[in-house]
Amino acid sequence: GGGQGTVRGRGTAMAAAPRWRELLFGLYFLSHIPITLLIDLQPLLPAGIHPQRLAELLQWYAAAFKDPMMLQPPEWFKAFIYCEAFLQMPFFPVAAYAFLKGGCKWIRTPAIIYSTHVATTLCAILAHILFHDFSKSEHLGPQTQRERLVLLSVYVPYLLIPLLILFTMLCHPHYNHVEKRKRK
Repeated sequence: GGGQGTVRGRGTAMAAAPRWRELLFGLYFLSHIPITLLIDLQPLLPAGIHPQRLAELLQWYAAAFKDPMMLQPPEWFKAFIYCEAFLQMPFFPVAAYAFLKGGCKWIRTPAIIYSTHVATTLCAILAHILFHDFSKSEHLGPQTQRERLVLLSVYVPYLLIPLLILFTMLCHPHYNHVEKRKRK
């Protein structure tokens, strides 16, 4: 009896979970599931496995945004797609559940691992977009600074949201609070 009231009272005094961020993170992970399954994994699979409409969607995207990496990924980029398939994809529904439910402190460590991994891969991808000479690419890549910035605009949210997740997990009191046990 009496001990529960003090635990409850202390719980309300602690910082509540940052709900708007949790909803953003939940929607980010939820949206990632179809994007990964229907678009991002296409370069790993033999041609003809995906429905024609999805293959056409990828072709349209690559042409519109001048992203040859999705049509003919360099080996290092392909390695990142494998990471997305086998490390990130299984995490997406778990993270979507935790963040949409809200207040799940157990997601802290997996979210730190995920966000650090993704931010690291995005640094390499963004540097490639900014500095690579795409003139020798079989598929059209960005040629002007404006085209590079347009392609960057597609990838940057996949850096910024993981950085916000990392910042939230490390700095927000709800996720960063260390429970102090009472001595008896």
